[in-house]
Amino acid sequence: MSVPSYLAVDSGGSGLRIAVGIPGREPAALRETREPLRTGARGIDPAHLMTQLVPLVRALTAEAGVSGPTTAVVGAAGFATLGGALRAELPDALARELGVRDVALAADAVTAYVGALGPRPGAVLAAGTGLIAIGTDLTGWRRADGWGHLLGDCGSGAWIGRAGLEAALRAHDGRAGGSAPLLARTEDRFGPMHGLPSLLYPRTDRPALLASFAPEVAACAVHDPVAADLLRTAARHMADSALAVCPAGGEPEVALTGGLFRLGDALLVPLREELAAQLPHARQVPAEGDPLHGSVRIATDLSTGRLALPGDPTMLYVVRTETE
Repeated sequence: MSVPSYLAVDSGGSGLRIAVGIPGREPAALRETREPLRTGARGIDPAHLMTQLVPLVRALTAEAGVSGPTTAVVGAAGFATLGGALRAELPDALARELGVRDVALAADAVTAYVGALGPRPGAVLAAGTGLIAIGTDLTGWRRADGWGHLLGDCGSGAWIGRAGLEAALRAHDGRAGGSAPLLARTEDRFGPMHGLPSLLYPRTDRPALLASFAPEVAACAVHDPVAADLLRTAARHMADSALAVCPAGGEPEVALTGGLFRLGDALLVPLREELAAQLPHARQVPAEGDPLHGSVRIATDLSTGRLALPGDPTMLYVVRTETE
């Protein structure tokens, strides 16, 4: 006899990561898609999300030998600022198509937090192409930055890459603050410097292109003081954001999650120093898991009535939808 299951989803611009399983056990089946989700003025398109999600969930529950999910958690990029359509439409759609009763819609920063720390007070820096800090004292959520590459994401991959390219352009022009090693790497990667603006400005994927240069900055930092100083400045920005969201009392934990930290010690050493200086009361710990792991944790706790995280319409929106 099949057993009721949970559905955990990590959704973003590049596609979906999905897990189904039985509460209290490791996920029984996992799947990934690479089709980008449509987004509009109200954020992720719920109809397009359901079009991708429903057949995958049915296939996964059959593969795992469990019945349809009674609990679903969807972590969504952009939910904090553009979650209106998902809040309005997704709970009913999940109930109608899959028989789901309990639904939690979460900002991807929340699922990153729960994946990294679980239901404990603290702060998490989630850094890749962009950057956001999120923290909780378990009574409410606080977030800092995450404003995109034009207005913020200070210390992110896009920020580091842009700063590295600026240092290369300064060297090209003969201005102070330039870096000859970064100039050489820029020309090796992108060609003559005079062509850089026409290569970069028309691109719709500018943040990703900028972030792709961050590893070059980290590689140069070993022997180039300009590149090393850029990473120290990035670390300072990150610690500023962590300080803004971390609970001031007690002994909160601080964790790092996201692909940017694969840059290694060139970034991690100054970041750990900045965190120790700005948050001396916090304990730095390794992240336990990723955002999909966070969605699984929330789904397990929601399905068993143990969810202790604070609700918030823009961060963690929980609704129970009764099926007929």
